[in-house]
Amino acid sequence: MWWVMRNDTTRLSREEELVLLEGLLAGNQSSWRTFHRQYDRLIYRCIRKVTGSFASVLRAEDEREIYANLIVQLLSKDKKKLRSYDPARGSRLGTWLGLLATHAAYDYLRSLRREVPRVPLSEAETACYEGASPFDEVEHEEKSRMVKQLLTKLSAKDQMFVKLYFSRGMSPEAVADAMHISVKTVYSKKHKIQTRLESFVAAQAA
Repeated sequence: MWWVMRNDTTRLSREEELVLLEGLLAGNQSSWRTFHRQYDRLIYRCIRKVTGSFASVLRAEDEREIYANLIVQLLSKDKKKLRSYDPARGSRLGTWLGLLATHAAYDYLRSLRREVPRVPLSEAETACYEGASPFDEVEHEEKSRMVKQLLTKLSAKDQMFVKLYFSRGMSPEAVADAMHISVKTVYSKKHKIQTRLESFVAAQAA
């Protein structure tokens, strides 16, 4: 598409945003690559404004998880959320996406329901030990066993997806190119596999 040649930092005009939106709704891969180049930095910046105050209780992967959840929201139900963007209301596409990213970050934090652990001074020496406890090691081995067991139930293509996306940490675009699938399919597969894993773990723990 013609806007692909633009500088990544150049703000799109309203007319260009509408053309881009049309391409996104049509599932155009070039449009989605432009979307990521144009708005990923903005989306992550909005997410970090929310998560920055919770750095002590969030993992490094949480920001990426929030981002992935937002993309799934945009793509699910025939892109219902993406179709809800109305330029007639006056907001720019980037502003609207930033607001969605902020809401997604707060929703994620509410779902975690984590609290910062309080360690008594009498336990400070124990708390400073960086090695894994025997209990942690056993728990890790048990989770690894369950994950391996679940992987055997996946198709060869899904196993390859897990290897590329989760193990190697490749970007959605890189996974899409490597597996010859769309970026939309990448996010859909990621969501379905995570759901299966959570259900499997819950069933094993019951």
